[in-house]
Amino acid sequence: MAHTYTDLLFHVVFSTHGHLRSLTKERRAELFAYMAALIKEKGGRTLIINGVEDHVHLLIALPPTISLSDIMRFLKTNSSRWFSQRFNVKFAWQKGFGAFSVSRSAAHQVEKYIRHQEAHHQKRDFRQEFILMLEKSGVDFQEEFLWK
Repeated sequence: MAHTYTDLLFHVVFSTHGHLRSLTKERRAELFAYMAALIKEKGGRTLIINGVEDHVHLLIALPPTISLSDIMRFLKTNSSRWFSQRFNVKFAWQKGFGAFSVSRSAAHQVEKYIRHQEAHHQKRDFRQEFILMLEKSGVDFQEEFLWK
């Protein structure tokens, strides 16, 4: 796309299938590096990836040539396959994801939030956190469909 200039930042959140606590601290560093490489392969940039045992947060910049849904399908499919093979476990991500646009002026604050996930989850679990994120962003949702 000639003469197309964008700054498309997304805060993306998704959980392990069934909210299983598969993402041990030892496994996360390797997984997050692999996920960042997948994003780069598609032309995106990873500002930060972090999470806890049952979910991850990403702050990523995407080019206008790939949709968020396409990169998420690619990322989740390939990282779950890699994780299963690398750690010799049955592993999958939840079907959907939450995604929130982030302005450049708010990127530092979101990055700080993602960096301190372990501290945040001493106060609230993933369900509470995710519902709060949806409410703060004004996203319409039906709670009974969030955890399927």
